[in-house]
Amino acid sequence: MAAEPGVFNRIRDRKVVPVVVVDRIETALPLADALITGGLPVAEITFRTKAAAEVIRLLTAERPQLLVGAGTVLNVDDVRRAKECGAQFGVAPGVNPDVVKAALDVDLPFVPGVMTPTDVETAAGFGLRILKYFPAEAAGGLAFLKSLSAPYKHLGIQFIPTGGVTPRNMLDYLASGVVLAVGGTWVAQQDVIAAGQWDQVIENCRQIQALLSKRAS
Repeated sequence: MAAEPGVFNRIRDRKVVPVVVVDRIETALPLADALITGGLPVAEITFRTKAAAEVIRLLTAERPQLLVGAGTVLNVDDVRRAKECGAQFGVAPGVNPDVVKAALDVDLPFVPGVMTPTDVETAAGFGLRILKYFPAEAAGGLAFLKSLSAPYKHLGIQFIPTGGVTPRNMLDYLASGVVLAVGGTWVAQQDVIAAGQWDQVIENCRQIQALLSKRAS
């Protein structure tokens, strides 16, 4: 079955998904509050740290206004953990059929990473229509994405480019017609979170809002 669309509508509305690495649980709520205050209430918490699952569990319980996903979902156990801790969506850097099947089985809206036509067709074969284009800039940037997406446009496939996307190029991606949103680590970088520099996170979010407002005007 296709992933529940409501989550992706919320991501479309926000246009940017902060991809964050959280090492310590005690930084989770201040991070959430900074994102919410900055007007960007969404976070992809990557499964790169031991704290990730508990961070997701805490955020979904204590900050329900924040849309929380699990990133770097690499195996079936990660899918299980993401679902159990309350993640509202899952993201992977690649297309692992076993992982995609597991996500569909537990009704976890899932965004696998793609970089080639074979990747896109593998994901589309599972009924998925929202795909992560990764690593976006290293793979060839927007020009490559336009070429990659062209044969599949009639399927309604949209992409979330991640990897090298910054405030300097995000508007170009968003204007392409095939991009649902962009993902970025620059919004709340690991060292900024570790140092508790919440004003910087708020400022980054507000910079994004200003850019998006300029695009809309």
